[in-house]
Amino acid sequence: MPIEKFSTIISTCVPMPIENVDTDQIIPARFLKATSREGFGDNLFRDWRYDKNDQPKADFVLNNKTWTGTVLVAGKNFGSGSSREHAAWALYDYGFRVVVSSFFADIFKNNALNNGLLPVQVSDGFLSDLFKEVKADPALKVKVDLENQTITLMSSGKSENFDINPYKKTCMLKGYDDIDYLLSIKDNILHFEKNKMC
Repeated sequence: MPIEKFSTIISTCVPMPIENVDTDQIIPARFLKATSREGFGDNLFRDWRYDKNDQPKADFVLNNKTWTGTVLVAGKNFGSGSSREHAAWALYDYGFRVVVSSFFADIFKNNALNNGLLPVQVSDGFLSDLFKEVKADPALKVKVDLENQTITLMSSGKSENFDINPYKKTCMLKGYDDIDYLLSIKDNILHFEKNKMC
């Protein structure tokens, strides 16, 4: 699955105010047999979305048509637990392009950035305001501007900056994975090697 270029996203949000969501809850271990990125979205939050008879649980947010969008707003400490790249695959394959939280596990954060999923870390206060506004108005949109590293509530104009590794930012803006990036600077590498040998 190719990684899409990321510049600016304006979208409604899916609120999931659950703290300490670990990678096994994002994608249970029994679904990790596949090695390609496709199809994992079907089992995103599987044990929370479906009961033992594979019927959707009405009280889970992804089964509520009120909430839609490419931005998942999650509670603090999202993506903790085991190093599982499949968690980022599942979120991306489902259709999310941004996850907003006040804290991410480092390994999840890196896996997300490597797979075109932007983790936007905000202050506790901004996250609380976002949850309140989204719940009050499911049509509320946020603007995530990667170039300027800002997230903005479109209703109130409230905005906050977020940090991102400069290399990962470049890769996301261009839709590159690590191999794509190396190929993009192939001429520079060859020039360096040629001069080094002289």
